[in-house]
Amino acid sequence: MAFERRTKEAQPVLAICYDFDKTLSPDDMQAQGYIQSVGYDIGPFWAETNHLAQENDMDTNLAYMYKMVQESEGKLIFSRESLAGYGAKVKLFPGVLQWFERIRAYGKEHGVIVEHYIISSGLKEMIEGTEIAKNGVFEKIYASSFYYNARGVAVWPAQVINYTSKTQFLFRIEKGVLDINDPGVNDYFPPEEMRVPFRNMVYIGDSDTDIPCMKLVNAYGGHSIGVYDPQTGNREKVHRMILDGRIRYVAAADYSENQELDRLVKAIIDKTAAYEKLESQYFCDMAEAKKTGEIIDKRM
Repeated sequence: MAFERRTKEAQPVLAICYDFDKTLSPDDMQAQGYIQSVGYDIGPFWAETNHLAQENDMDTNLAYMYKMVQESEGKLIFSRESLAGYGAKVKLFPGVLQWFERIRAYGKEHGVIVEHYIISSGLKEMIEGTEIAKNGVFEKIYASSFYYNARGVAVWPAQVINYTSKTQFLFRIEKGVLDINDPGVNDYFPPEEMRVPFRNMVYIGDSDTDIPCMKLVNAYGGHSIGVYDPQTGNREKVHRMILDGRIRYVAAADYSENQELDRLVKAIIDKTAAYEKLESQYFCDMAEAKKTGEIIDKRM
């Protein structure tokens, strides 16, 4: 099977990767219509899901997906279309609708290609139903998803993404090997051929489930941002994360122009533009030195 792979661009690429729940949206996507539609209050639904996981040594994401299928029986048709319908009702933080194109345009003005990616333990089908996804702002949505039978009803998990498995998608973005089944993610790429080196990645998240991605991005010179709900102003979680060295920056999840997050990401774009000029010069000088060394070796 031939997979589509992306190669290094003439201009530097900055990949901004987002969690979804409580990063782009103020609440869990399942709690914004679905849970209520199957006759549950939000707290008991998650309590039962967590109990199911604990009693069966079960991944918590598999547990909530099973619970969603189980509770839908006899109450609603649990299809891709119905999940997308719930996604269309998901609330977004201030400024999210305009954010992606504005940041992409700012990058273009400064010679940087900005790409947006979702890496979430939430449901891909719901995310695809949101207005932002329908507008095509994301290069790729990596999220948990279902397998559907011939009648279009969800019957089994097709993809389950938890806090540790999230990191594989950063490597896919790094190498331009974006298809979830492409084994080329394990191939060796010389540093100068990496499409999006980790230093050119931004990871935006809100909680402990984002820590492995944040740590990985940090370790290789990238940028991790912990966001908090601007309405509640509760910074406890993100302050703990920055004190523990998990994130580099803290900002309110207000994506409006000229707000803290907007200024921060634009500063990262400015830095990327300047730094990549130096890296390009370094690789040119290194290539020239290698050629010179080969000539000397032949003479000797």
